[in-house]
Amino acid sequence: MRRSILITGCSSGIGFDSALKFQQRGWQVIASCRNAEDAKFLNNTYGLDIVCIDYEKPATIENGFKEALALTGGRLDVLFNNGAYAILAAVEDVPTDALRAIFEANFFGWHTLTRLALPVMFAQKSGRIIQNSSVLGFAAMRFRGAYVASKFALEGLTDTLRLELDGSGVHAILIEPGPIRTKIRENAFLQFNKWINWQEARQKSTYQNKLIPRLSMENPGKDLFELPAASVSEAVWKASTARKPRARYRVTWATTLMMLTKRLTPTWLADNISKRH
Repeated sequence: MRRSILITGCSSGIGFDSALKFQQRGWQVIASCRNAEDAKFLNNTYGLDIVCIDYEKPATIENGFKEALALTGGRLDVLFNNGAYAILAAVEDVPTDALRAIFEANFFGWHTLTRLALPVMFAQKSGRIIQNSSVLGFAAMRFRGAYVASKFALEGLTDTLRLELDGSGVHAILIEPGPIRTKIRENAFLQFNKWINWQEARQKSTYQNKLIPRLSMENPGKDLFELPAASVSEAVWKASTARKPRARYRVTWATTLMMLTKRLTPTWLADNISKRH
């Protein structure tokens, strides 16, 4: 029987690369996008089955999942929760409404979709919930507090879910990428302009001289250990097909180094290392 996967956030980056990889390897891929035009493009250009899911709009999650099940005949082998955004700003400058919005997109919407998928997988006695987390899901970094908080929450919830799924045949798995070439900076700049009043901020000079040029691509630079989206989609493939999947798949050396730093060094030293980035 042809296996099926529902992937969110497929308009670009990790979701897009994962959708094509699984399709090329014989899976039925249900690719979801927030934007109907992006979904239509994927269908017309690549022949992917498509649905529209916007994590910030609960009705689209429920409708999109129903459409996905109609396409697969009621089965679902893998759900890959992807699609998230960042707000790069000091915690003191992030409005509470901005924090609520990013949690809706990066956490609550994922939970809503996961709860829809689980009964299907329980009935099958098999399935995998794969969550695209981040190195920032276990390590904090300056000016990324809103994103860090959403990913820490995701890691905690997924770890708990993994324990609760024991014996069900369903697995909860975390993907922890480090720096990956995607549109996350471009999208973060849109969120920055929407929410952050940097002109009156205590750290105005940092915004003006470092963050804004980097986000606006005036001085994009390249992150140490940065890898293409294909490195993450390959980890998703392994998590989907391994007979005994790991709880975590770390992608890039940055993630491994940060994990070791957190485990082996005192907090003051880890903080000093983090301040350099």
